[in-house]
Amino acid sequence: MPKPVTARRLPIHRGPAAWNVILGPQPDPQIQAGDETADFVIIGGGFAGLSAARRLTQLQPDARVVVLEAGRLAEGASGRNSGFMIDLPHDLASDDYAGSGDDQKLIALNRQAISFARDAVREFGIDPNCFDPAGKVNGAVSPAGHAHNLSYAKHLSSLGEASEMLDQTQMKELTGSRHYRSGLYTPGTVMLQPAGYIRGLGAGLKQSVQIYENSPATGFARSGAGWQVKTPKGEISTERILLTNNGHLESFGYARGRLMQLFLYASMTPELDVDALAKLGGAPRWGITPSDPMGTTMRRIDTGQGGNRIITRTCATLRPDMVPTQADVERAARVHQQKFDQRFPQLAGMAMEHCWAGHLCLSLNGVSVLGEVDNGVFAGCVQNGLGTARGTLTGIGAAELACGEVSDITAYFTKEVQPKRLPPRPLAEIGANAVLRWKEWRAGNE
Repeated sequence: MPKPVTARRLPIHRGPAAWNVILGPQPDPQIQAGDETADFVIIGGGFAGLSAARRLTQLQPDARVVVLEAGRLAEGASGRNSGFMIDLPHDLASDDYAGSGDDQKLIALNRQAISFARDAVREFGIDPNCFDPAGKVNGAVSPAGHAHNLSYAKHLSSLGEASEMLDQTQMKELTGSRHYRSGLYTPGTVMLQPAGYIRGLGAGLKQSVQIYENSPATGFARSGAGWQVKTPKGEISTERILLTNNGHLESFGYARGRLMQLFLYASMTPELDVDALAKLGGAPRWGITPSDPMGTTMRRIDTGQGGNRIITRTCATLRPDMVPTQADVERAARVHQQKFDQRFPQLAGMAMEHCWAGHLCLSLNGVSVLGEVDNGVFAGCVQNGLGTARGTLTGIGAAELACGEVSDITAYFTKEVQPKRLPPRPLAEIGANAVLRWKEWRAGNE
């Protein structure tokens, strides 16, 4: 009899999930209690978990599906990202985002994820402001950054993908900032209000899926031919478990010593008033990723889902225990203020309303974990910093594997090798954080 699986840790967050906060209160959660049964239990209610739930309803509409979310929907990583659902290669470990020889396959898969999300927006009546097919821009400040954009544009051209180079005047007209010397626009990215999308997806799924919030899975154990999943107040008997909890896959003992637990940090302005908007200028909505992946992401929103605001995202730390420190958040907030003031001197000194940490999980060799990790236990985890698109894909794939289905998604990800083993702690943590600081410094004003 296999040993019971116990969660070694549960998610701990620093700072508010600002995307969720600006939407206002949610309805009271349903909390799992008592004994019950289900055909499928999904552990994790983010992009992967809710995508898995929707796919299960498509494949087996009569099945009883239960989602266990440790906190509230959109309070975890799904409400702490920048909301870029990117179709093109976006390799964070490269200098210019260009990926490997699998780029065309990944582009096709990423577009499947976008199509899946678009269909969910229509099916469930999610506010279309949460799903804006506006494209994005790689902003460049230095000659090196511009060279990265030229290299990336050449790579995209070799793949038959469109892009458009913007000059400094066009970047000023778009953003209201004179900071950027150029930008590379690509049209396929969807700009999400990530919390609005997740909350809308959850609300739509509740018609056919039981979603429990504030109900962490504390472990699971064999029970006959199936599993008994434990929560703080009850148990659920099931034949199949889907782990869609990204880096917390390791908390349940899988891929231990192979996953890099990173935190990225972001800040959000208060709602911009009429005077601030007049000083700012530019377009009401845009998203800028840095030409150097370790630079600063900027985004302006005007969605009817929290008002006019600007989001600044930069700084990264490796925290193998999955807990960022308050000092991490405070340092990031100072850096964010400098980056914001530098880009928007006309608004310099505007105090940020929210600052937060967001958890992401990477592997050294850039692979995900999609497959059957135990008899009847399927993982759709390790999104490598691409959680909106990759999480959607691995959630779909985990659902398909649990139903015995084969698709382009399962074929691609199940062929990947397992994540490489990490160097031992504490050397890995010290070394990785030193490298992250150096890359942050090297990115400079990008």
